[in-house]
Amino acid sequence: MKDLKVLSALIRRRYREGASLAVVARELGVSKATVRRHVPVRERRDASAAARQRHRNRSQTPYEKALRTQVVRLYGSGMPQQRVAATLGISVEAVVARLEPSQRRSQQEAARLAVEQQGDLLPQEEIVARYVEGATMAELGRLYGVHPTTIRRRIPDDLIRPRSRTPQPRSRRVLVEEEVRRRYAAGESAYALAREFSVSTHTIRTRIPDADWRARTPEKVSVPSPRPARPRKGGVRMVLSLSDEEILARYRAGQSATVIGRAAGVDCRTILRRIPETERRSHLQAQRLNRPAPDVGADTIRALRARGLTWEEIGAEVGLSAKTVRARA
Repeated sequence: MKDLKVLSALIRRRYREGASLAVVARELGVSKATVRRHVPVRERRDASAAARQRHRNRSQTPYEKALRTQVVRLYGSGMPQQRVAATLGISVEAVVARLEPSQRRSQQEAARLAVEQQGDLLPQEEIVARYVEGATMAELGRLYGVHPTTIRRRIPDDLIRPRSRTPQPRSRRVLVEEEVRRRYAAGESAYALAREFSVSTHTIRTRIPDADWRARTPEKVSVPSPRPARPRKGGVRMVLSLSDEEILARYRAGQSATVIGRAAGVDCRTILRRIPETERRSHLQAQRLNRPAPDVGADTIRALRARGLTWEEIGAEVGLSAKTVRARA
């Protein structure tokens, strides 16, 4: 009993100090259930509080303190976050999490530092020697993987060559007007001659007299004569096999427009146009007329129900839905 009291006191003390249930159980050699049983309910931490406490406990371990010191030291020496993560074998997010906001560099400062470090790794003497031999800054930039401006900062001002714009030799044939006129008269197009002599078609046009120039004659577009407007007459009424009086009589007798149209060989809309607006049935009336429900009373449904049939079976037998059968019962 005394040992149990001592164990309970140790569990409560370590838990109040911030140790988790798993840590207390591991230190005292008991299970987590035993630790949880000796911790009062009012003192137990919820999931979020336990997670925050585990994070605080982890940050106080010797390994975490040493890792944070290494991250701060390497990052403070000018090393970017990616190289710090690769050196310590952790992720970039882990490096950022172990740096205080005041210790982190801005984007402009990080970019400037990266350029300086990249420039320090360039062999300046080799760059100057290649430039003196005739290599351009653009070629050196592509060779070392940097911008030409970075190469320019590595070369002394007295060695910078002035820019020279030497025109590239163009392979162009001499334009002979007699040859152009002869070949054009032979049937070659101005576009083919301009492409061969590397000139524009306008230049070829200026070498050819107006009398010899083959102008493109515009094609005459035959415009069809407008059709005379036909005077609109009144709509032609279709002649049906059923008269309007017979259609109306059938409609009043209960036949639908679809049935009457099928008998007359026309569409139901043609039948509806021959029925006055005051005589036409509403959509609900037409639906009830076209799909009449079987005349099944409550006594019939109850008798079938007494035989042990389900609502679905009764509906299938009388031709109604189970919901209608239940409502009529």
